[in-house]
Amino acid sequence: MRTIVTAVLVVAFFYLSGKLIYRLRDVVLLIVVAGFVALLLNPIVQIVQRYVVRRRGYAVAIVTLIALLMFFGLAYAFGSPLVGATTSFANKLPSYVASAQTGRGWIGHLATKYHVQHWVSQNAPKLTTYAQDLTKPVLSIGSAAASLLIQLLTIFVLVLLLMLEGPRLRRGFLGLLSPSHADEVTTVSAEVNRAVVGYMLGNFLTSIICGLVVFVTLMIVGVPYPLLWALWVALVDFLPMIGGALAGIPTVLFAAIHSLTAGIITLVVFLVYTQIENHILNPVIMSKTVRISPLLVLLSVLIGASIGSWIGGIFGGFVAALLAIPAAGAFQVITREAWRLSGPPLRDIPDDAGTDSDPAPIAGTAQAEAEDAAEDEAETKSEAISANQRE
Repeated sequence: MRTIVTAVLVVAFFYLSGKLIYRLRDVVLLIVVAGFVALLLNPIVQIVQRYVVRRRGYAVAIVTLIALLMFFGLAYAFGSPLVGATTSFANKLPSYVASAQTGRGWIGHLATKYHVQHWVSQNAPKLTTYAQDLTKPVLSIGSAAASLLIQLLTIFVLVLLLMLEGPRLRRGFLGLLSPSHADEVTTVSAEVNRAVVGYMLGNFLTSIICGLVVFVTLMIVGVPYPLLWALWVALVDFLPMIGGALAGIPTVLFAAIHSLTAGIITLVVFLVYTQIENHILNPVIMSKTVRISPLLVLLSVLIGASIGSWIGGIFGGFVAALLAIPAAGAFQVITREAWRLSGPPLRDIPDDAGTDSDPAPIAGTAQAEAEDAAEDEAETKSEAISANQRE
């Protein structure tokens, strides 16, 4: 009865724990992302702490300041051309409307040819209804953007706290273990950290290659802002498997708006490079930096993205695809260490187990036999002396 009750309680505990984790999956995803970012920034913090300042808080503050400067620099690099284009369009909009009304220019020619003004006057009520219906998706997009900003702020605070409290939490956890177990956990965690850092180095290398390919292509076909688009592609390409496609769609559209030939050439380059990166560069480079099999790299990304999208939707799929390769490396390290620790212990070699190729046990055995023979001879002599005395 005790075994049955224990089994039922264990099953109920794991079932309720799974339900609770699934209910808190959004918070768990934020914590996982923050932990991953903190793990990546920790080597930089350690370098700053070793060579610049000694205190952990100052080193974290310096790294955080550098990260914020890079973030705002990227925001300015991407936002400045967009704001300039929007301002230019807003300034030229009255002239576009006047050209359409008077039939001048290419806009007026198109409006006159296709009777746009007559169609607008006939369908004015429908256009008003369409405009009112467009406010709903605009509001939903605005709320999604606000939610994204809140999530980014939450991740930033979590990363900051994890970098500050990480060493203390690690020491506290290791203090709960025995010295031997603490050494084993330290070894495994160091290998897992190496796998994660190796993944980021490999991903950074493939992103740089992708950005250079896009930059050279856009320079050749004469598309404006080639450096900006190359930077965009390099950043989005951090997402494995799907990053190239997400980065390529707006780039190809922008190139096609500039020139149809440029758009076709950019599309062909993206299709060819995406296949090469996903099936050759990523598996080979990740197998060298993370030191796992190329097949395991590909399978981990596919399985991780599928599970992540099932648990957390699009955001969960992105997070799982980003963490799939370091998770596979960590799983490989933990599995290998668990296999080693759970193996049978080595048996002690007996004293008489010597062979011809091992002279040490033979010498020891011969010496023991000689000592036993000397003891037997001494006992025999003492017995003979005792017998003579009795006689």
